This record gives sequence, C-alpha cells and structure tokens, in this order.
Amino acid sequence: MEGRYVQIRFTLLGPVQVLADGDVVGGIAPRHRAVLAYLLLNAGRVISMEKLIDAVWGHDRPDTARSQVHAAITALRRALRGVGADHILGTRPGGYVALPAPGWLDVQDFTELVAAGRFRDALGLWNGDALADVQAAYAQGARALLDDRRLTAVERLMQAELDAGRHSRVLDELAGHVAAQPLRERLVGQLVLALHRSGRQADALAAARSYRTALAEEQGLDPGRAFAELEQAVLTDAPALRITAEVAAEDQNRDQDQDQGKAGDRIRSNFLPYDIPDFAGRTAELDRLVSGRRNAIVTIDGMAGIGKTTLAVRAAHRLADRFPDGQLFIDLRAHTAGQDPLPASAALEALLRQLGLTDIPTAESERSALWRAELARRRVIAVLDNAADDEHVRPLLPGVSDSLLLITSRRRLTGLDGAHALSVEVLPSRDAVALFESIVGERAADEPEAVHEVLEACGYLPLAIRISAARLQHRPRWTVSYLAGRLHDERRRLAELATSERSVAAAFTVSYEQLGTAEQRMFRLLGLAPGQDIEPHAAAALADVPVFEAEGLLEGLLDAHMLLQREPGRYTLHDLLREHARSLNEAERPGGGTDGGPGGDADGGPGGDADGGPGGDADGGPGGGALMRLLLHYLHRSRSAVRLLFPHSVPDRPNMPPQITPVEPIGGAAEAIGWLDAERANIIATVVHGPEVCISHLAVALSPYLDRRAHHDDALTLHGIALQRSRALGEHAMPPGRALADLSWTHWRRGDYEQAEDFARQALAACEDPHERSLALNALGNVAWRRRESAEAEKHLKEALDLTRIAGDRAREGFVLADLGMILVQTGRHEEARRHLDLALALHRKEGDRLGEARVLNHLGSALRNQGRAEEAMARHRRAGELYRAMGNGSDEASALNGLGEAALALGDPARAIDEHTAALALAGAARNRPEQARAHDGLARAHLGLGQDDRAREHGRSALGLYEELGVPETDEVRAFLGGAQA
Repeated sequence: MEGRYVQIRFTLLGPVQVLADGDVVGGIAPRHRAVLAYLLLNAGRVISMEKLIDAVWGHDRPDTARSQVHAAITALRRALRGVGADHILGTRPGGYVALPAPGWLDVQDFTELVAAGRFRDALGLWNGDALADVQAAYAQGARALLDDRRLTAVERLMQAELDAGRHSRVLDELAGHVAAQPLRERLVGQLVLALHRSGRQADALAAARSYRTALAEEQGLDPGRAFAELEQAVLTDAPALRITAEVAAEDQNRDQDQDQGKAGDRIRSNFLPYDIPDFAGRTAELDRLVSGRRNAIVTIDGMAGIGKTTLAVRAAHRLADRFPDGQLFIDLRAHTAGQDPLPASAALEALLRQLGLTDIPTAESERSALWRAELARRRVIAVLDNAADDEHVRPLLPGVSDSLLLITSRRRLTGLDGAHALSVEVLPSRDAVALFESIVGERAADEPEAVHEVLEACGYLPLAIRISAARLQHRPRWTVSYLAGRLHDERRRLAELATSERSVAAAFTVSYEQLGTAEQRMFRLLGLAPGQDIEPHAAAALADVPVFEAEGLLEGLLDAHMLLQREPGRYTLHDLLREHARSLNEAERPGGGTDGGPGGDADGGPGGDADGGPGGDADGGPGGGALMRLLLHYLHRSRSAVRLLFPHSVPDRPNMPPQITPVEPIGGAAEAIGWLDAERANIIATVVHGPEVCISHLAVALSPYLDRRAHHDDALTLHGIALQRSRALGEHAMPPGRALADLSWTHWRRGDYEQAEDFARQALAACEDPHERSLALNALGNVAWRRRESAEAEKHLKEALDLTRIAGDRAREGFVLADLGMILVQTGRHEEARRHLDLALALHRKEGDRLGEARVLNHLGSALRNQGRAEEAMARHRRAGELYRAMGNGSDEASALNGLGEAALALGDPARAIDEHTAALALAGAARNRPEQARAHDGLARAHLGLGQDDRAREHGRSALGLYEELGVPETDEVRAFLGGAQA
C-alpha cells in the first residue's frame, strides 16, 4: 500500500466489516469481528482485558479467553496491516483502544449527521441490523441501543417532513416503519397525523384504534396523554392539525412534480431483509434463481426450517441490480405461530406502499389491478414470503411484466400457471458442515466427527443446525461432542433445538395445524410406524382406509412438505418430523381416544392375539391397533410374494390370523422380489419396535426369502424375536420348535456350526411336529457333513427323511435326499449317492421347484467331479448357477461357481478356474457367506499355483486358512499342508 492512499471504512450499522477502497478486507474471523466491533463502539476509550472478556463472553468465559483476545488482536492487526491501517488498534497500559480517523467509522458519522439534522443521510448509512453478524454477550444490548438511536432519527426525520407539509411524500415510509414497530407510539402518532392530513380520517382513526388495542393486549397499557389528545383531535378534525396554505401549496407542487413520472424522482426503496453473512451451500439453487431467468414467478417450497426465506432473500439481493425500480418484501404469515395469514388485500396495500403509492383503493380487486399496472411499467423484485397456497397469492401475481416474484411456501404451489417451481431439500453434508463451522468457528474444526454427529441429529435441516450451532457458540465450556451427546437423546432433541426466538418444534406445529383432520391423523400414524419409509398399501393398512384414499393423504402430506419422497411411490418422514409426530401421539395418549393411545385406534385390530395368545391388543401400547393392521398387512403380502418366488417353501399353518385390510395381488416374480427388497427393513423394524403380533407366522413366511437372498442378520433378528414370543406365550400359542429350527439353519448358512448344532438340539427337545423335527435333523446332518462326521450326518439325515415322508412333505423330502446324497459321496458310495440325487431331482422337477432342482444339480456336479467326470460336473454346476442367478440367489450361485472352478482345475484349466473362483468370491463376499468365501480362496490358491504364481497362491491360501480356522472344519489341515508344500 506504500505510496498510495487507501480509503478505510469500518461499518457497524449492518454487518461488521472493514473496507479498503470499498472492498471487504478478508481474513477476519467472526470472534475477531466481535472484539473489533466492541473496541470501535468505545472508540477513543481504553478497554481493559477483563472488560473486553466480559463483553465478549459474559459469565460463560472459557479458560482460554485471555489468549483468545490476544489472538484476536494479533489477527486484526495482521489484516489491517495489509491495508496500512494497523495503527488504528493501540495497546495502552490499561488495555486496548480503537482510534479510527474522522470519516472512517459509520457510527461516528451517523451521530454527526443526526446532530446536523441530516437525517436521511444518517439513515442511509444503515445496511440491515446493527452488528448483524456478531455473536457476543454485549451484542444484543448494543444492538438494541443502536436501533433505538436509528428509530429516534426516523422519528425526527418524519416530524421534520410533517412540519414541512410533506405528509403525502412520507406516508408510505411511515406505514412501513409502523409495520415493523407497531408499538412505537411516536411513529404511530405520526402515521395517524399523515393519514389525517391526507384526507383519510377513517384510516387515521383505524390506525389509532389498532395501536390502542395492540398496546393493551401485549403490554396491558393505555397510550400516553399526547397520543390520546392526537386521537381526539383527529376525531374532531381540530384546526390545530391542519397545515398552512403556503405549506400546502408547496406540498401540492412537489406532488405534481412527482406524478409527472420523471425517472429521476421515482422512489427506489429496498425493503429486503438483511442477507445473513453465514449463508452456506445452495449453490445449484442460487444458480437456478440468479442465472438465465425467464419466469416472472418462481415458487420456492420446502419443509419448515429448510431455509426457503434465507435462499429467497439472498437471491433477491444478488438480483437487485437487475430490478432498479424496487426490491420489495412482505411476510404473508401463513406459517407464523399465533398469527393469521395476511389477507391478500392487506398484502397488496403494503406492497403498493413500498412502491411509493399513497392513494390506494379499498377493494381487493382494484388493489390487485393497480399492482399489476405498476408492475407492468416497473422492474421490481418482490419476495412474497410464507404463502399459504395458490389462492393466497393469486391476487398478487403480475400480468405482463419484467418484474420477478419469489414466492416461498411450505406447500407446493402447483396451481400457478407459468411459475417455475424450486423445491428445497436438506443440506448436503459438505454444506451443512460449512454452515455449522461458519457459526461455531474454530471449535468445530477440532472435532470433525462430533460435528457430523450433531448434523445427523439435526437431520441436516438448516434451522436445526443454526440453533444447535448458536447454542454451542454461547456456551464456551461445551464441546461439540457434549452437544452431540445431548442431541442423541431423542426425547429431548426437539427441546434442545430451540432458542428464545426460534424452535424447530414450533415451526413443525404450525405446519401440522394447517393440515386437514385426515392428514393430521395419517401424519400421527406415520410417526408410529417404525420403518424408514412407507408405500400406499402399507399406509392404507396402518390407517384402515382404502388405498386410493391413503395415497391421496400421502400426496397431500408430500405437497405440505410434511413427508419426503426419495423414490416414486415411497414416502418417508424427516427424522425430526418423525419425532414431532411421536411427540403428538405422546401428548394425546393420556386422554385416550386417539390413534396414539390405548382405547383409541388400538381396538382396530383382530379380536384376539394374532399369534394365538390371549385376546386383546398384544402390546397395549400407543397405536397398537394401527401397528397390528400394519403387521398383518406385511404378513399376508409377504406370504403372497414368497409363494410366487418359492411356491413350495411356504406351508399353510394353523391359527393363521385373518386379513384386516385388503391385500392387493402381486403381479409376478419381479414385482414380488421388488416389494420384498423394498419392505424388508421396514418389516424387521416393525417387528422389533411394534406390537408382538403374528411374528411367528411372519418369520415362517419370510424365511425362504431371507435365506435365499442371504439376509442372514435379518433372519436371526426375526427368528430370535419369534422364539421369544413363542416362549412368552407358552406352548398353547406357538411352539418354539420352528423358530429354533430356523435359527439353526441360519447359523449353519453363516458358518456358525456350534450355534447351529445347539439350536437344532433345542428344537428336537422342544417339539414333536414331524416337519419341524425334520428341519432340525436336516440342520444337524449338515453340521456333521461340514465336519466330515459322515456316520453322524447319515444318521440324522435318514431320520429326517423318514419324518418328511410321514408328513407327506415332498419338497422337503427332495432337499433331504440331496443332502443325504452328498454324505454318501463323502463316504465313497457313489452309485448309492447318484440314486438319491436322481430321485431328489425327479421330485423337484415334478413339483416345479426350481430352487430344489438347482440345489440337486449343484450336488450332482460335486458328485460327478469326485468320480472323475469333470466335464459332466461342469454342465451340472453351470445349469445350477443359471437357476440360482434367475432367482437372485447370489449366495448359492457362489457355490455353483466354486464347483465350476474346481471342475475346471480338474480338467487342467487353471485360468478358467481363477475366473470362476474370483466370481464366486465376489458373490460370497456380498452375501457374507464365509464357507463359500473360504472355498473360493482355497480354489484360487490351487489355481494360481497351477500357473506358477506362487505368491498369489500363498496369499489366497492364507486367506482360506484364516476362514477355515474360524469355521472349525477339517479343510484347515488340508490348506495348512498345501501352504507348507507351496512354500517348499
């Protein structure tokens, strides 16, 4: 900067900034701006360290406060030094002092201009709220004092204008100021006087009465004597209120000049709210609003707290230069707690006054016509905030115009022809972090993981993020981790996300209250459903309404942004809205008679316990009947879907609970698997958190799907809960044998052989049903087979075979025959094994059971390879793999691919073996099928060795060894020996 004069400017009457030649000086953090602003407010006075600390932090000062102040002063001097102004901050024995030169500080200029009577110039220095971006203990009080000085200047200006007879010129300004400060008595009195002098006695008296009523309701006070005398004078049209003829003539001449429409005389008012400095993200949305505009109307919709107003205001500020005839703003109050929506007629009056008009017609239709006429000859941008619906804003729409209206609403405004719609979603993770850090500052950077925990608890909702960040900022002893811990408590989360001015729960409450009765009920019921999303059929069951009605309610909630939609046909609640719905149910629970409590919707379920237990609601908890209907819907639709996919795996069962709501038919296998995949997590969540009804039936229905699609964790959860339910109800309800057998089989599939054996033996001890005993014996036989305990395996499987024949279960008989055939192969009895396998294949093909057919073909492939017939083995494995793939059974397809790899190696083709085992390893890994993973690594080790790739062979061998050791099977010793040979 040497050799050139730089114009320095400090601004406190708006965002706290340092300007050099009109450009903002960067590198000044929010906390540093707070220190600078306090010193500038006390310019010329030495401020001690203690006083500065107390001003910035108050009673919540951190232990590092002194060092933080030192750091702030150092950073400020560094930034000021870059523009040659570091001498402004001085150090004195008693502390620090700010010494701005004359004309450098807007607060000093404001004071001098007011003292000189140059009120408009003084007020022109303001750029929003004073100290707008400062978060410090002193800020609120200092801001209030500065704002009072501004209002006093406004009052003095208005009085000067009235004294000069310019009441018509300032009427719109007065109306705007009174709208912002409705209890400021002097301003209201000035408005009353201006209206009266403009010949609008009725409006003047109405303004006075409105003030008197508001003052009484909000503060319990009556107006002062001066105001009462003014009101009486207006009522009697006292001569003292009139202006002299000379002043009136001068005022009339000015009005005529203004009415001539000279471009230089047009009032150019900016009524936009302050553009917050910590705006983060929304780059794509801003680009859509700012660049390439073709529409005169843009609607911005989104859920409560999503940041619609903030986005609209920022876009309006960015676009202001393109609309030189005015930047307007009005809050239509459709979503303001405790207030009725602003009528379109009142909104039109306010907007017309913002344009500078004073002669405004009374009828809404005439105001709307005047508004359209004004927009036709002007270029203005107007933010219409918080619209209720299409009809609320229809009278405010322009005709042919170059102006732009940005309309925000929590409801999608789908009926405004020609409008461009922009729906605002929650913040992406990166933008949410940026917003949080911009408010919290350096503390956020020290705990990045905790920051993400806080953001997840806030659901990436901007309002919730701002509230949580502000709470942390004002509690310097809190860590981000501590805040995250408080927000993890779901019952207190909405209470935590509140400040004295704002509350997430309050914002949601307004949205909820604007719903229809049926939509409110559906919203509460959705809060009870434990799943992450819901589709119309499930919602219909939950609410006990027809599907078309449920879909209409869901779409209505979606339009009101009380629901989200991440994929067509599926609806979900934002996490914070879900907690709000639950809080509504809890609030209504004590009174009964609601969907949320016993005695309300809970009687909508079946007359008895769905699992055959005692009559009545199975859990008696909130929404029990609704959740019973939902679970019964899941039960019957699951049975339909699984029977389409695996027609021989879902037997009819006694005591099956009836359907309460109609179950729509499923159109085919693709629809069945799509529905099961989409609903699986919801069903498991409902089983875990919902009423304990029909769980045993549901577990049996879903078992084939969960097994074939390798959802073993979900299977363990479901069968485990079914077991608990059976034991809780006793033998008369649902014997636990089937749940124990299914748990045994699931553990076997995961390679947990000890657990599988334990549950199978418990099942045998718990039941006498032939089908369930055969399942348990089949599992025991397979455990023994994996351990190569052939005699034990054969014994269990033959006993299981006898039970399937007694029960007449041909599908299960085919499965047991196939497993028994594998045991016979293991003992070298190949011809006997082949007879068992051929018989099993014939049974499955006769029944049309593709799953059983694939299983037998896979076993046949292994049997043929052991007999040295590798070519025939490959054909069987290939066909088995095709069948598994068609059924989406990746876990068993991995077994067929491993068989192909072993047959290829037997044929002397290690390269082909590597391809097959690699594909098998990928499928087995995705299904977390440890036995097939181990088998794939084993095959890859031997195939790589066959190609002379010793390092790769040892690598896969070690992986196979680790897995086999975990499984506790004899292959462990074989692989260990292989590794020894490979190393030699």
